[in-house]
Amino acid sequence: MTELHKIAIVGVGKIARDQHLPAISAGKRFDLVATASRNAQVGGLPGYTSLDALLEAHPEVTCVSLCTPPQVRYDDARRALMAGRHVMLEKPPGATLSEVHDLQALAAEKGVALYATWHSRQGASVQAAKAWLAQGRSIRRVTINWKEDVRKWHPGQDWIWEPGGLGVFDPGINALSVLTEIYPRRLHLASAELSFPENRATPIAADLVFNDPEGAEVSAAFDWRQQGNEIWEIRIETDQGLCLLANGGATLLIDGEQIANGTDEEYPALYDQFADLVEASAINVDLSPMTHVSDAFTLGRRLQVEQFYF
Repeated sequence: MTELHKIAIVGVGKIARDQHLPAISAGKRFDLVATASRNAQVGGLPGYTSLDALLEAHPEVTCVSLCTPPQVRYDDARRALMAGRHVMLEKPPGATLSEVHDLQALAAEKGVALYATWHSRQGASVQAAKAWLAQGRSIRRVTINWKEDVRKWHPGQDWIWEPGGLGVFDPGINALSVLTEIYPRRLHLASAELSFPENRATPIAADLVFNDPEGAEVSAAFDWRQQGNEIWEIRIETDQGLCLLANGGATLLIDGEQIANGTDEEYPALYDQFADLVEASAINVDLSPMTHVSDAFTLGRRLQVEQFYF
């Protein structure tokens, strides 16, 4: 039997409990040894308030999965890499592009794995949509609608409203990660309108327009004020039919007929990919989704909307 990789989780918050812990537990390639978090622990495991303390107490830990908010992730990521540990980054991989570039260079210098994850790319039907688009179809229009209720998905999480927290781009970057995975050519942002609550530092909604070198109309609408069911869909009109990637990438419909569908196995797939990278001491860092978000903050026209409170 292959020996399991000893892993630690840093940041025991909602995403760690909802996704990372179950994925590690259900998988067969990692053994969760300890956690580090300022305010939370996982029952039955050693818990520390800092990564430094964890690494000192557990030299057997070879892998670190960082689930902290992006604003505070860089220091721990650098600390783990400097200690020769392999590192997995929750999305977005950092608060800025430059800090992730630095981590990428450091991982290469240390000869360890670094994985910037995009969980929505592991949606059950994403690769089927990519394959369909790759069959010589001419794309005419792409419309992304990614709308959810922030109170449901980020209850009481004030960090998302602070600089570096991304606001509505926290879910919106999931859509962009899928778009950059399936789209057959490079896009760049042409314009954006960002709606900021009067009392918050990050947007609650965003409307984006992209430039396609072959002239397709490409736009995206992100909104955190959705009431009722979430809308996570990418609609692509081509000369040979309509592709609808729905339910966050789980379902693919072509001209209204369901072609592919599947259950949520995104995070188990991420940990399998991380294990492969660890065993090869390889780096997988694609910053294209984050680049579009950075461009939106650079180009975006700011609109002020009513105050938001949880």
